[in-house]
Amino acid sequence: MHDMEKKQTSVEKTRAVIEVEGVDFCYGSSRALKGIDLIVPPREIVAFIGPSGCGKSTLLRCFNRMNDLVPGAKVTKGKILIDGTEIHSPDVDPVELRRRVGMVFQKSNPFPRSIYENVAYGPRLTGVVEKSEMDGIVEKALRGSALWDEVKDRLNESAFGLSGGQQQRLCIARAIAVSPEILLMDEPCSALDPIATAKVEELILELRKEFTIVIVTHNMQQATRVSDKTAFFYLGELVEYGTTSAIFSNPKKRETEDYISGRFG
Repeated sequence: MHDMEKKQTSVEKTRAVIEVEGVDFCYGSSRALKGIDLIVPPREIVAFIGPSGCGKSTLLRCFNRMNDLVPGAKVTKGKILIDGTEIHSPDVDPVELRRRVGMVFQKSNPFPRSIYENVAYGPRLTGVVEKSEMDGIVEKALRGSALWDEVKDRLNESAFGLSGGQQQRLCIARAIAVSPEILLMDEPCSALDPIATAKVEELILELRKEFTIVIVTHNMQQATRVSDKTAFFYLGELVEYGTTSAIFSNPKKRETEDYISGRFG
């Protein structure tokens, strides 16, 4: 049985979409992440939870090198692999990486353009020029983000005319229009009302069929509703990582239990 377990672990390891190995991350001289080890399997939803400032968004932004844009911010130890490739290798193009690893932010940030142009933006950068092909991509992405039926008759209207929840789903459509493998979501529902949140959560569960998803959330009920696995961060450390049901019903660490029961954070 022990060999079987070992074999299964190695199979899982080779199939990991994201592997984080002993990562330290610093903003200047301040260490924001300490010795993080984490594996994200394909087509699963992994939730990052923990109090503000614990490092969960920092790690999320490492996966598509968004932190490169912050002066003095860098991985100082360890490595991050996506599909087996170290993402900080000199031959990895950050722009191509960000096409493969899409991101949806806390606050919806549509471009000041039409609904159609918001979705067409990424494919256009990757060289799609035929209108018929672009129409198909835009429709597929809007259907994929459960928005098509609501906007199909107003594609040329400004994205700013949409409600907050629709804008967030448009940002998801924009992210998936370039066919990424991974979707990163940084508190995608924190600015939304409960009804819009429910729609986005339903969408996240649907998207799992095609994408590997990592979501940062402050809403622990949300983590239990949408994720397969949950990682609990505290003070820059990964305290506990396991199936969501185990983390919430039977946490191994005292800090995890204290956090999910509302004793701190």
